[in-house]
Amino acid sequence: MSVEIANESEIEIDTERVLELAYFVRGALKLHELVDLGITFVDEGPMTDLHIKWMDEPGPTDVLSFPMDELRPGTDRDVSPEGILGDIVVCPQVATSQAKQAGHEPINEVLLLVTHGMLHLVGFDHDEAAEEKEMFDLQKSLLADFYEMEKS
Repeated sequence: MSVEIANESEIEIDTERVLELAYFVRGALKLHELVDLGITFVDEGPMTDLHIKWMDEPGPTDVLSFPMDELRPGTDRDVSPEGILGDIVVCPQVATSQAKQAGHEPINEVLLLVTHGMLHLVGFDHDEAAEEKEMFDLQKSLLADFYEMEKS
């Protein structure tokens, strides 16, 4: 998987950890090793502009996902086809605020948002209660497994 990370925000990001997470989630979702992913970190102003343009909602949001080739998770028998997974845009300022409210470190919120964004890129959504439960349970499991892998 080719992952391009661009930090256009004023906040320093541990891009190595973000990269490790992206590869971990790729493997867990059985995505082809040649899928491409872009992750960009932007400040509140640019995120507000994107939020208005693409979601018609005011103010900055935490994460936006822009799928490209509509790839879906693979299976134990067959990985997904190769292609362009898409782009994720994260606002570190919003992530930092959410981290304070949740009582954890900002990097943990960033990792949660990247995981969330990757799940959106492969077709998960949370518009309905059942979809939300499925997506958020998987997100929680992926992050727990990633943190466990980091410990070993």
